[in-house]
Amino acid sequence: MAPSPVPLLSLSLPELTAWVQTTGQPAYRGKQIHQWLYQKGARSLNTMTDLPKAWREKNSDYPIGRSVIDHCAVAPDHTRKYLLRLADGLIIETVGIPSSKRLTVCVSSQVGCAMDCNFCATGKGGFIRNLQSYEIVDQVLTVQEEFQERVSNVVFMGMGEPLLNLPEVVKAVECLNQVVGIGQRALTISTVGLPGKIRQLADRHLQVTFAVSLHAPNQTLRQSLIPSARHYPLEQLLADCRAYVETTGRRVTFEYVLLAGVNDQPVHAEELAQKLRGFQTHVNLIPYNPISEVDYQRPTEAQINQFAQVLSDHRIAVSVRYSRGVQADAACGQLRASRQEELTATV
Repeated sequence: MAPSPVPLLSLSLPELTAWVQTTGQPAYRGKQIHQWLYQKGARSLNTMTDLPKAWREKNSDYPIGRSVIDHCAVAPDHTRKYLLRLADGLIIETVGIPSSKRLTVCVSSQVGCAMDCNFCATGKGGFIRNLQSYEIVDQVLTVQEEFQERVSNVVFMGMGEPLLNLPEVVKAVECLNQVVGIGQRALTISTVGLPGKIRQLADRHLQVTFAVSLHAPNQTLRQSLIPSARHYPLEQLLADCRAYVETTGRRVTFEYVLLAGVNDQPVHAEELAQKLRGFQTHVNLIPYNPISEVDYQRPTEAQINQFAQVLSDHRIAVSVRYSRGVQADAACGQLRASRQEELTATV
C-alpha cells in the first residue's frame, strides 16, 4: 500500500511551498495555502478560491488535517467542551474556556492516557495513541472558529500526558507560537512527572508555563493517587523541578487537586509547605470535580480556604482554581466517556 498523504496542516511554510511546487504550481502558492490554513480556517483545498479551480478540483481529496466536531456540550458559564473526531475515527476532547479578558483552550496531547490517576476519568479509558502536532493545533483552530474570537491561552491539560509525546507537543508549541501567534508564556504544559522528561523539557529552553500535577505532599499518598508515581520518588521529582527552574529561569506551578478527607487536611498543607520551601514556585489548588467512576468528594469552602491559608502563612504563593464547565462534563475524560456510553446504549 502507498503511504497516506501527509496532511497539509502538519507542514511548515517551506514544506508547503515545496509540496505545492511538486503539483505544478508556483512557489508563492505555498504562502497562499498557509494563510488559508491558519488565518481563514480552510478545511479543504476547494475552499481556497484564489488558487486555480482546475488544480483545486484535481487535488480536492488531499487531506488538510482538520477534525470534525462530533459533539459539543455547553455549560451555563459558557465553557464549551468538544468531542472531536479525528481522521482515523478516534475521539478526543478539547475545551474552550471564555472569560472577559481571554479565551483559553484546554487541549489533549494523546488519545486516552496511560498514567491511570485514580481520580481521573481519562485514565479509566486507557491509552490508545499519541496525537500528531497538527492534531493538537487543530483543536485550537477549531475553538477559535467556534467562538469567532482569537485564542489567547492554551493549556496542555486535556487527555494524555504531554511529556510522553514531547516531540509532537514541542512542534505544536512552536506552531502555536510562530504561526498562530500565541506567546509562549501564554502556553502551559502540564505533567504528572516522568523520570528524565522534565530535564528534557528544560533543555528545550521554552518560555512556556510549566505545571506539575503533584496532588500529595509525600510519596506514599502520591503513589496511592497516581500509581505511576512508584517509578518516580517525590524527592527526585522535586529535584528535577528545581533543576528546571535553574535551567530555564522559569518558575514551576504545582497543581494540587483537593480531595475531601484524603489530601486536604492542615497537616498535608504543612507538609507540602516544607517540601516547597526555597525555590521559585506557585501552587494552584483545584477543588475536586467529581466523576462517577470513583467516590472522591470535593472539600468544603472552609477546608479549601484553610489549606490555602496554611500555605500562605508559610509564604508559599498559592491560588485556588475552580473548575469551569462542570455541568458540561468538563473534568478530563468525562464527556468522552459519557458519550461512548450513550452511543453504546443505542446500538
